[in-house]
Amino acid sequence: MSVRRVTGLETEFGISVPGDPGANPVLLSAQVVNAYAAPAAGTMSKALRARWDYEDEAPLRDARGFEVDRARAHPSQLTDGRGDAARARSGGRRSAPNASDVVAAETDDPTMANVILTNGARFYVDHAHPEYSSPEVLTPRDAVRWDKAGERIVLEALRRVGATPGLAAVTIYKNNTDGKGASYGTHENYLMDRATPFADVVRHLTPFFVSRQVVAGAGRVGLGQDSATAGFQVSQRADFFEVEVGLETTMKRPIINTRDEPHATADKYRRLHVIIGDATMCEVATLLKVGTTSLVLDALEAGALDAGPAAGLLLAEPVRALHEVSHDPSLTHLVRLRDGRRLTAVQLQWAYFEAAAAFVADRTGADTDADTREVLERWESVLTRLERDPFLCARELDWVAKLRLLEAYRSRDGLAWDHARLQAVDLQWSDVRPEKGLHHKLAQRGEVETLVAEEHVRHAVDHPPEDTRAYFRGECLARYGPRVAAASWDSVIFDVAGRGALQRVPTLEPLRGTREHVGALLDRCTTAEELVAALTGG
Repeated sequence: MSVRRVTGLETEFGISVPGDPGANPVLLSAQVVNAYAAPAAGTMSKALRARWDYEDEAPLRDARGFEVDRARAHPSQLTDGRGDAARARSGGRRSAPNASDVVAAETDDPTMANVILTNGARFYVDHAHPEYSSPEVLTPRDAVRWDKAGERIVLEALRRVGATPGLAAVTIYKNNTDGKGASYGTHENYLMDRATPFADVVRHLTPFFVSRQVVAGAGRVGLGQDSATAGFQVSQRADFFEVEVGLETTMKRPIINTRDEPHATADKYRRLHVIIGDATMCEVATLLKVGTTSLVLDALEAGALDAGPAAGLLLAEPVRALHEVSHDPSLTHLVRLRDGRRLTAVQLQWAYFEAAAAFVADRTGADTDADTREVLERWESVLTRLERDPFLCARELDWVAKLRLLEAYRSRDGLAWDHARLQAVDLQWSDVRPEKGLHHKLAQRGEVETLVAEEHVRHAVDHPPEDTRAYFRGECLARYGPRVAAASWDSVIFDVAGRGALQRVPTLEPLRGTREHVGALLDRCTTAEELVAALTGG
């Protein structure tokens, strides 16, 4: 029993041009991504030339056992669409495409900027936003570290855009809504046991996600998707969810997303794609978001949630409960369960905490690893203080820190919740620029807790985690960049001399390709040709 689990975070960043509300966000996002890929000299860095390999992506496959007809899918669901040209030219084959096919897959639309980074992450344009998808990590602290590295990468891209003649300076926010009806996602990905029935995932995780926002919410001024009603709420994303279970991510958003695209050995793993989360700036909130979910998944896979304090937690109206919990920063609202009980969101979280803590004690006891102990201790501490007085958590949780800041403005200047200045403060909280972002200013003054030293975050900007397959991907880009034609979560494709076709190296097992596994091999191979020969036996 441990929080150690293959995990990745995806963040779509808000983007705008001050004074130009009509600026095209797709073009702006492309400029941001391309600026990072093409530093001062104006030519793309050799390490960042590799294209994204869409070959094995299947965004329309549903965990409930079917696949949506492509002709009936909403265009936003076709996240593999840029690979269609390559597949058509290659006759549908699944290996050894021509180099021109790989390039064509992304050059059909030049605004679809897409780069793979030497830290193993992906930085690209998703719909109308720059998105950073972190490399795979194993611990909540590493999730925080490489998530923070993504903020630094986006900041550097913003700086480069601002320094480029002819391009308008942009502002970028790590948030989830423009306050006018649009929402963009922060997604989590957890690799879990394929044998776990998906019905159990839905049954146990729905109440957990509905209540988790009291720990991991980012806070927001305004109620309703378009912020038409004055007030403050716990979550940025809650109002944008409309159904309990579904495949979509940009419309009719579900509490439980059913996309079945493991990016790993399909008969062994399921990738739980979690879209019901906020973009958190506070490091403790991110640690708890990932860590508590990992603990609950461990207990779920073992069947430990079918009895004990978390058993029978079925919400009567999950979507309604999600909205009501978010709209009540006092945390006193009682949600109704199917069995007639009424509990607060904090009480629901206590049930999951008690189930996870008991499971850990039973399975590992005194041998519990430090990462798991940290998550349990922080989870218990935060829940205790949220019940007593939420403001006691202002150093750790985004929504509480933001609310305390907003209440100070309201008290000082007599502002109502519909005042434009409060909306501006809300937005400025998530500005990625250290000299502008309010979260950054609080962190600089020591008013919010940090977990990862700045030098470790900086190192993660360019270097991958060493204990997952991200190490192989990132190191191949760093060492053999000009010879890497394409890559994805589950493959690296080389274009090497003496080979008639591109050479695909599968990386379907996320716990292989680590430094321990391939570090010595990479150190021996000074060229991509040597590496491919070693991997293929000739």
